Amino acid sequence: MAGREGDPLVVMHHGTPGAGTEIWPPYVELASARGLRLAAYSRPGAGGSDRAPGRKVGDCAWDAAALADALGARRFYTVGGSGGGPHALACAALLSDRVLAAATIAGVAPRDAEGLDWLAGMGQENLDEFAAAERGPETLEEFIGEWAPQLRDADGPAILAALGDLVSPPDAAVLTGDYAEFAAASMHEALRVGFWGWFDDDLALLGDWGFELGAIEVPVTIWQGRQDRFVPAAHGEWLADHVAGARARLLDDHGHLSLALAHFDVILAELAPAGEA
Repeated sequence: MAGREGDPLVVMHHGTPGAGTEIWPPYVELASARGLRLAAYSRPGAGGSDRAPGRKVGDCAWDAAALADALGARRFYTVGGSGGGPHALACAALLSDRVLAAATIAGVAPRDAEGLDWLAGMGQENLDEFAAAERGPETLEEFIGEWAPQLRDADGPAILAALGDLVSPPDAAVLTGDYAEFAAASMHEALRVGFWGWFDDDLALLGDWGFELGAIEVPVTIWQGRQDRFVPAAHGEWLADHVAGARARLLDDHGHLSLALAHFDVILAELAPAGEA
C-alpha cells in the first residue's frame, strides 16, 4: 500500500504476467497529490503468492475485498491494466455495494465476445501464446515454460527485445530508462517462483469469467490505445459497448504501456473526482 492512512483507497489489479508487489512511483505521487492511496496485490500464483488452480476472473473480488478490509476501507475504487482489466470489472460486478467506480486500462475482452475478432491486431507473441492455450493446458504450459525465463531474466535494456512484436512505436518510446528497469524488475518478481500465475491467468481470461458485464451498476471507464499490440483497440471498443453504462476513452496516439504513463493523472481524476469516497 502506498499513500496516507485513511485516504480513499484505489485497489489496483496487475497485468499478465505481473505481480502486485510494487507500484510505479510516479503513480503513487499522482495519487497522493489527489488525496488517494494505492494498494496492489498479487493474484494466486504470481510473485510469492500460492497458486489456486482453476480460479476464475471473478474470484479476485474476494481478495480485493479482503485487502480493502485489511486497510480499513469499507468502500473503494478499482483499476486494472491489461489482464488486470477484467479483474477490475469483476470487482465492479460482484462488489457493487463496495466499489465506487472502476477503470480498465488496455483491458482484454472476453474470448467469446460476440462480434469481436479477438486476435486481430495482436503481436505475434500473443498470437502464439493464445494458439497454444487453445490447443490445451499442456501446450500452454510448454509455451510459457519456454518464454518465461526470457522475461524473468531480462534487464531494462533487454525487456524491449524480450517483448518482441507486441511493442508498438508508442510503447517502444517509453520502454526505456527507469521505466524499462521498473518493468524488468516487475517481470522478475512476477516469475520469481514460477509461471503458474501467468498460466492460470490465461486460462481464466479465456474461460467463463464468473460474472455478467451487463449487470455492472457502478461507473466504469474503458481506457484503450489504438496502437496497442498486446490488447488491440477493438477490445476496448467492445467493452465500452457491452459494459453497462461504460464511458470510452480510446486514444489514437497510444499503445499498451504509453497510455497509462501519459494519462494516469487523468484516469484518477475521472475515477475519483476530488478523491472523494
